[in-house]
Amino acid sequence: MKLPYVPSPDLLNRSRFCIILVNPENQENIGLVARAMKNTGFSSLRLVGLKELQPEAFRTAVHSEDLLRKASFFSTLSQAVADLNLVLASTVRQRKAFKVLTIDEAVEKIKAFPAETKIGLVFGNERTGLSDIELRQANFVYFIPQVSRQPSYNLAAAVLITLYTLFRQSTSELIPQSAPPISRKEQDDCIKIILKKLEKKGFMQETNREHVTNLLYDLFGRLALSERDRRFLLAVFNKGLDRE
Repeated sequence: MKLPYVPSPDLLNRSRFCIILVNPENQENIGLVARAMKNTGFSSLRLVGLKELQPEAFRTAVHSEDLLRKASFFSTLSQAVADLNLVLASTVRQRKAFKVLTIDEAVEKIKAFPAETKIGLVFGNERTGLSDIELRQANFVYFIPQVSRQPSYNLAAAVLITLYTLFRQSTSELIPQSAPPISRKEQDDCIKIILKKLEKKGFMQETNREHVTNLLYDLFGRLALSERDRRFLLAVFNKGLDRE
């Protein structure tokens, strides 16, 4: 006798995740992403740089058309992640200014935060990926290992691998170790204040501005600032630098 399917408890709380596609070129890929989301139990899709979806997207979104119909559209990545607490971005190559984690390390980072933490998973354009400026919007950058001579994973494949890796963890024990981060917009505003302070003191110049900016975004991004962290950092930079 075939036993009825009983869903396992979703300790990872997949409803708090948003999958964010930045400037996707291929509408069929978007449909395949929706299908990957439906297969693994994720439901929130955000699209950056698009105003609408074409029939091609719905053609490949087998039994997942509802996710496309309720997808949200944003002009910029910063707008798309503003209300989230934790943002992870996928990259296919190593970055000089950003520490890059493996996908398994990224999942461990996610599991360290409380279940109410709103999380964004960001994927770049099929040809160009994510720029350094776009990566500044992420707390963590991760990659999916592959044979080095192979071309990068297809967008939909990268999303599916990421979501399946999370799906496998959905019933595992979660032991949050970190305070919930403030919204990504609040984190970004804090970093911008620090950058202005450093520039005012002459620490940043034309020759190193982009490099230092990327390094600071990477450093403070990985901290996933809590409200207590934000207050402490602003106090240090306000009092410490202003006193000089």
